[in-house]
Parts: sequence; structure tokens; C-alpha cells
Amino acid sequence: MNRTEFVKTAIPQLTAMVRMYETAAGGRTGPAYTGWGCPCTVSEKEPLIGYDALPLIGEEPLLPGETRQLGFVFLSHDEAVPIIRAAGRFFLWEGRFVGEAIILS
Repeated sequence: MNRTEFVKTAIPQLTAMVRMYETAAGGRTGPAYTGWGCPCTVSEKEPLIGYDALPLIGEEPLLPGETRQLGFVFLSHDEAVPIIRAAGRFFLWEGRFVGEAIILS
């Protein structure tokens, strides 16, 4: 099973309201599609400590500037989820910060 197939059936480990930054504000230059992943950090300050995550985007691409509720699957679930839940919010990293999220559940 490849990553795209996995995320289509994955059960979210947490749910968040995600706001992708506009391209002009440093966000992605194009949409994120099913299977896209990125490190997530609880702070914008260095040193950055990230946890690899797969946002469960679904069939519709996630566009720069868009806000959407998404589920997330973390590759290091046991370590990442408690830390991110406790922080209440996190940032999406792709060589720069491209979005932020508020934990819903």
C-alpha cells in the first residue's frame, strides 16, 4: 500500500482546523494533494523539533490561503500526539512555515 492509498483509509490520530498561508505570505506555491506530508512543530522558534505527519486531505486539494478541518496521522504517534495535543496548536513546515493548525480533538 502506498502513501496515497494509506491516507484514504487512515483513522485520524487528532483533528485540527488548518489554515494554510497565502503564497504571498510565504505559504506553498501550489496545492497540497492526498498523500502530502510535512513535519509539524509546536513552536516557530529554533531549534525546531518536528513530527512527521500526513494530513488527511481527501479528494479536494488543499490550497494556499485555505482553512479546512483535517485529520492527521503522525509517524511517531506515541511521542508526537501527546506533545501536540498539550500545545493546542502546531505549525506546518515545508522548508518554511506554510500553515498553522488549532487542535479540535
